[in-house]
Amino acid sequence: MIVGTSNAVNLTDGLDGLAILPAVLVAGGLGGIAYATGHVNFSAYLQIPYVPGVGEMVVFCGALVGAGLGFLWFNTYPAQVFMGDVGALALGAALGAVAVVARQELVLLIMGGVFVMETVSVILQVGSYKLTGKRIFRMAPLHHHYELKGWPEPRVIVRFWIITVILVLAGLATLKLR
Repeated sequence: MIVGTSNAVNLTDGLDGLAILPAVLVAGGLGGIAYATGHVNFSAYLQIPYVPGVGEMVVFCGALVGAGLGFLWFNTYPAQVFMGDVGALALGAALGAVAVVARQELVLLIMGGVFVMETVSVILQVGSYKLTGKRIFRMAPLHHHYELKGWPEPRVIVRFWIITVILVLAGLATLKLR
């Protein structure tokens, strides 16, 4: 889970601000879930496993959110500062670690749907090209496909952000749907 999330965030980090805001939103959502998981009454009410001490992950997630928003200030289009592989891999690993510690791996897959979508697009593209010699997308990861279709970079970024907001809300809704 940690390695997969790490790689997924790295694949997503191809446009200015595309990876950081989804990571911030997912970290915020996971922080809320971690708090509920670490609180006896909340975990019993929501029927999620109680994990003693995991509520402290809220501090870590809060730090991710704060640092991510500060970074986003300089990373939005046109970017002045870039995350690079070291930042993207570490950020993805941090999200994966929080999900594993809080025992909410499936919720991470829902909330991080943009990361999953980007990774699946690469897997499908490589698999299709190796098996049939044909490409499914104009270019993988998926955000480059939309760029090659003529979408301006800010449009791709903001639409992926909107999708992330919806997916984080869906992930939070799963707490009550169990």
